[in-house]
Amino acid sequence: MKVNEIFLSVQGEGLSSGFPTIFVRFTGCNLRCSYCDTTYSYNDGVEMPPEDILKEIKKLHYKRVCLTGGEPLLQEDIEKLLKMLYDYTVTIETNGSVRLDSLDLSNRKYSFVMDMKTPSSGCSGEMVLENFKLLESRDEIKFVIGDREDYEWSKNIILNHYKKGTITFSPVYNRIDYAKMVKWILDDRLDVRFQLQLHKFIWGPDVTGV
Repeated sequence: MKVNEIFLSVQGEGLSSGFPTIFVRFTGCNLRCSYCDTTYSYNDGVEMPPEDILKEIKKLHYKRVCLTGGEPLLQEDIEKLLKMLYDYTVTIETNGSVRLDSLDLSNRKYSFVMDMKTPSSGCSGEMVLENFKLLESRDEIKFVIGDREDYEWSKNIILNHYKKGTITFSPVYNRIDYAKMVKWILDDRLDVRFQLQLHKFIWGPDVTGV
């Protein structure tokens, strides 16, 4: 498995936002989103077997782990690592373009955060919409919103494909008026979770390893 970084921080987004979390960021992504804030993970990293990754995780003491990237579902030994993390609370952040059933989903204990790529990302055409059928109530579907077109596109995807899971609308940092976006949600009576990226307000938008 190719790892870009392993670090301890507080979760900056999602349902566990604010909780201490161990992040394992894998190298490599099949998408090139316009607003990507982890471009350094496209290629840089070191090869590590799952056993060594687990050793690094154990050094950080906490039992909450986020597997992110890049795109973690592209890693060949992801199933093996997940089995090793059986007594951890694990979240997999995936970009919506890889089939979730590339993993064995039977009796899974981990949860997904599926990041649906909106039109302003340039990658909305790569989304695997069949993944919606595989999500459970514990999972999260995240839409990163950069403009009104993204917002309307997201509404349409929800209307036509949503089954289960918490829906989160997250504005692109410093690209869209946050109050205006909240007004859109309330005016349309959407039952979605509005989210800001906490880590960018604590450390700034360009700091890595946090």
